[in-house]
Amino acid sequence: MVKRIESVNAFVVKFANVNGSGSASANELFAKAILRMGVPVSPRNIFPSNIQGLPTWYEVRVSESGWLGRRGGVDLMVAMNPQTWDQDVKEIDPGGYLFYDSTKPLPKSKFRDDINVVGLPLTEIVNQAYTDARQRQLFKNIIYVGALSALLGVDPLVIAELIGEQYKGKEALLKPNLNALQLGRTYALEHLDCPLGIRVRPLKGEANAVGEKIFIEGNAAAALGCVYGGATVCAWYPITPSSSLAEAFQKYCAKLRVDKETGKNRFAIVQGEDELASVGIAIGAGWNGARAFTATSGPGISLMQEFIGLAYFAEIPVTIIDVQRGGPSTGMPTRTQQSDILACAYASHGDTKHVLLFPEDPHECFEMAAQALDLAERLQTPVFLMTDLDIGMNQRLCKPLEWDDARRYDRGKVMTAEMLDAGKEFGRYLDVDGDGVPFRTYPGTHPSKGGYFTRGTSKNAYAIYSEQGADYKANMQRLLKKFETAKTLVPKPVLNASKEPARFGAIYYGSTGPAMAEALDALSRQGIYVNALRLRSFPFQDEIFDFVASHSKVFVIEQNRDAQLKTLLVNDAGINPASLISVLHYDGTPITARYITGEIAEIVAALNVRPLIKKDKAA
Repeated sequence: MVKRIESVNAFVVKFANVNGSGSASANELFAKAILRMGVPVSPRNIFPSNIQGLPTWYEVRVSESGWLGRRGGVDLMVAMNPQTWDQDVKEIDPGGYLFYDSTKPLPKSKFRDDINVVGLPLTEIVNQAYTDARQRQLFKNIIYVGALSALLGVDPLVIAELIGEQYKGKEALLKPNLNALQLGRTYALEHLDCPLGIRVRPLKGEANAVGEKIFIEGNAAAALGCVYGGATVCAWYPITPSSSLAEAFQKYCAKLRVDKETGKNRFAIVQGEDELASVGIAIGAGWNGARAFTATSGPGISLMQEFIGLAYFAEIPVTIIDVQRGGPSTGMPTRTQQSDILACAYASHGDTKHVLLFPEDPHECFEMAAQALDLAERLQTPVFLMTDLDIGMNQRLCKPLEWDDARRYDRGKVMTAEMLDAGKEFGRYLDVDGDGVPFRTYPGTHPSKGGYFTRGTSKNAYAIYSEQGADYKANMQRLLKKFETAKTLVPKPVLNASKEPARFGAIYYGSTGPAMAEALDALSRQGIYVNALRLRSFPFQDEIFDFVASHSKVFVIEQNRDAQLKTLLVNDAGINPASLISVLHYDGTPITARYITGEIAEIVAALNVRPLIKKDKAA
């Protein structure tokens, strides 16, 4: 008899479907129903870059403990795609479950001896219930959700409530969806062994593990953060996985940025002809005094390089949100990576260094989007918000977003007409107080004072064209001083100290955070204690150097091939590379807790090896 995985409120379900089959909404319905039962979930959509026909997966992590990263492994595979059958069956953990359409018998070779097989004749059921081909396809998805509700103990009333919300006012669609749900549930209850060893137990009242947390995509949270941070101009060109950010910004502006009395929009959203034009529009708006941003991904960053250099050298504020994906070139458009770190930190030719912010979840996407707009104006420079597809396009549980109506924007050093009339000395690139940041004026500030040429060329402190080496060097040194000032303004790293004295440290950032938190817990249960430091920004603060110096070895966990964060730590923080050990993950899927745990445990074991010295027999 095959053993069964037994677990309540702690398991992974993975759906294997065909893109364009209508499965996405059904799978999301499944995840949200468990969430409504008070049990935290963390879904991830792994989808192809074409419109229809290729394989797509939807993974739902159910975790009463609140682990929101990918765990690794699958407890229940809902195998709806014959094209990927062998790969999908292989992923199931021993003792796990395979749910499939058993209408047509499959040879024994298609199964594994160490898993539990649950067959339901889906095609037969839908063919009997529906005659329309499209209905058969769509309702097939709802039927398997109904069957899963019985197999896993998901409350059907909660699912019905969600369907009711989705089709409110559309009775023609509501009733057949509810019927399909009941078809699957009834068949499972009458013909299958329900529930399985893995199941959901509702958590109510004080036991509710979801609490006040919200369920939101990182792109939507960042878009709302841009509204909160005062952005009035968005220029963008469609590119996966950032397009939904600009679309969400438009939606929120339509609600929050329309003058109630006149009905006029108090925002401008422009789709440029390409990414280069888009960032140029945003830079132009920033020069003119508006708060502006663009949203893009790696290929867009590549195209924007020249304009980014202009904004850096002419000192024009602009916020660039990079929702990273697989590269180089077109790479894997619908997969996730952290592979634009170096491209953004040193974007453009010549000597450039840019401020980067690394949000961990949608809550920080919201906060840091607003902060990026402040920093761009305070420092008069491009600021990059470095999210990725895993955060941007997946719904995640996080703390509620906090909107403070009393918040004031940091507009930085702006010379006003009153200041000019009072005799204040104005040099557009003059460092007046030693922080490297000069004063600027908005266009039209004064009829005769405060004007200057915005130059992408070398100039002196008063914006007068100059090819004098001393002028160029002074300007470049001032820009370095400004970068040092940025260290005092960007978010500081967050320390996760081990419960026991730790010989090893770990540095990580961004979307690696949720899996890292679980990995640290798993390692401590193995007796491997690790102090962890989550970086939230570049330039790096002194705390990072001190952290590395206090450990014998420090693991640097990141999702790219070339250890880009490690490179930055060596180049810009002066870290001895011998102190750092890379843990790299770059197959396009989000890093898992199991992967991090396994890699660190293996390296620690190797570092602790004491080889025996054999005595020479002849001695």
